[in-house]
Parts: sequence; C-alpha cells; structure tokens
Amino acid sequence: MKTLEELRKIREKAQQDMKLRGNNTRIKVVVGMGTSGIATGAREVMKTIMNEVANRNLVDVIVTQTGEKGLSSMEPVIDIIEEGKPTITYGNMTAEKARKIVAEHIVNGKVVSDYVVASQ
Repeated sequence: MKTLEELRKIREKAQQDMKLRGNNTRIKVVVGMGTSGIATGAREVMKTIMNEVANRNLVDVIVTQTGEKGLSSMEPVIDIIEEGKPTITYGNMTAEKARKIVAEHIVNGKVVSDYVVASQ
C-alpha cells in the first residue's frame, strides 16, 4: 500500500502530464464505450490504443471514451479527431485493427480506409 505522500506525488505527476498533453494535443482518439461497444470488445480496443500510445511515447495524443454513438452494428467504434481535418470513425475494431490504426493513421497520417465507417 502506498503512503499518502506517495499517492500525492503520483497525483501531481499525473496532473502535470495531463497539463502538458492538453496544450499540445494533435489527435484525440474517442472510443465508444456504451453497452454494445463494451459487449463487443471496446475495453480491449481502448486498452490496446492506450498501450500503443504509451509505448510509442505519443505525448500529443489523448485517448478518451464516450457512450453509445448509435452505431451498434459496427461496434466497437473509435473516432480520430484532428483539428482542421474530417473526423474519421472506424468500426468493427479489434485489438489488432487498433494497433494498425495507431501505426498507420496516428503515427503516419494515413487513413486506413478498410476500417472507415464514417467521415464527417
């Protein structure tokens, strides 16, 4: 068990990291975590994306979640939001597809058209 002082330091570091990220965000990844998304594997998809972002040290990428998006037949879904570009929604995601999205779209800037279900 951590002491209160250790927990305070962890919290302060996390807050500092979030402050740094918030100022330099290039891409926001939003994972649909509604009931149908969770039932079809959205937790694993989100975990994979977060791990890939951390392992690649992508400090300008924020991963967050939302509820149902109205695309239950295409769950799990993720949105890739970049300022000045259309939002890309990917559907029927798996952990393996999520890894490809991080490598191709987030790192290299190439939309993975095979998985796109909407662009707005």
